[in-house]
Amino acid sequence: MSLALSRCLCRVLSRRRTASCVPCGEHNHVVSISPWFSPVMTLKTTAALSAEPRKKKKVDPKREIMARERLKKKLKKMEKVVPELIPIEDFIVPVKYMDETRIRSEPHLTFEEKERRALLLKEWSLYKQKQHLDEVNAVDVALEAQREALEELRLESEELYQAALTPDPLLFPFSREGPAYTPAKTNYDAPDGKYNDITKVYTQ
Repeated sequence: MSLALSRCLCRVLSRRRTASCVPCGEHNHVVSISPWFSPVMTLKTTAALSAEPRKKKKVDPKREIMARERLKKKLKKMEKVVPELIPIEDFIVPVKYMDETRIRSEPHLTFEEKERRALLLKEWSLYKQKQHLDEVNAVDVALEAQREALEELRLESEELYQAALTPDPLLFPFSREGPAYTPAKTNYDAPDGKYNDITKVYTQ
């Protein structure tokens, strides 16, 4: 098979070589510009390698029986011992927070400081109330001006009035993608991203 393949390649490449040779100079020296300049006989093929599966080691049946007996004894011991419950750390309050003597003392404020804070709170509430009333009045004025402008436009042209009532899609640009043609994969396990797993593992 390899000999027939090498002969076929030799014929094809020899044709390309003769076609790509160009005479050069007075003595018509032949210069080869073919990329297949290496001799074809150097091409070799190897036979396909095949492997056979490893042979299973012969296991002594007595050892298997002994291993099963050991596992049964371990299971019996585990059944006798009451399994320890895994603690839920979210429900455990640290000891340092259970100290009843740990009380935060309130800062001592003078009478002048209390009066200053009370007056500041009143001024702030009056400022926010005025700001809210100004916003409401501005909205009412804009709506009234819009209503009057629409009435005047309707007297001029009904078509322009209807065009003015249509919503502008470019006012709030919004783009969305509809449902896909194919359903979602039921067994797809979505990646959680990069994170440091600090979960404690308890062994019984």
